[in-house]
Amino acid sequence: MTTRAKNITYWTTTGLIAFFIGGGGAGQLIQFQRNPHGVVPVLGYPLYFFAILGIWKVLGAIAILVPRYPRLKEWAYAGIFFDLTGAAASCAAVGGYGAYAFHVLAPLILTGITVASWALRPQSRTIGLLFPASRGQGGIE
Repeated sequence: MTTRAKNITYWTTTGLIAFFIGGGGAGQLIQFQRNPHGVVPVLGYPLYFFAILGIWKVLGAIAILVPRYPRLKEWAYAGIFFDLTGAAASCAAVGGYGAYAFHVLAPLILTGITVASWALRPQSRTIGLLFPASRGQGGIE
């Protein structure tokens, strides 16, 4: 993949994730008192849980978009990953609500896009190598 294609793919996936996570978080913050999205009775989570999630989602979306702060980006990507996989697992555990497949598959698709965004980050947005090269045969000396 060329650098230009990698850059375009990175910003496309990052923009999509920021839009869906940030928009969903903003929606949770705006609506959590009046409309618990129909999931509170089914999933059994307390209403305040959605306000907490909403705050973290908005902050996570901002964190992956702003320049610098690579460690914060790592935490934001991890949080987004945990949120999406937790949403899919929660819906699957209760047998889904509404359109069952959508509420399990949509977060999993977004998880794939999140992983792609994380993997395609430019060097300036990473905290370094995942597995640094070792010196010598027995590891770091």
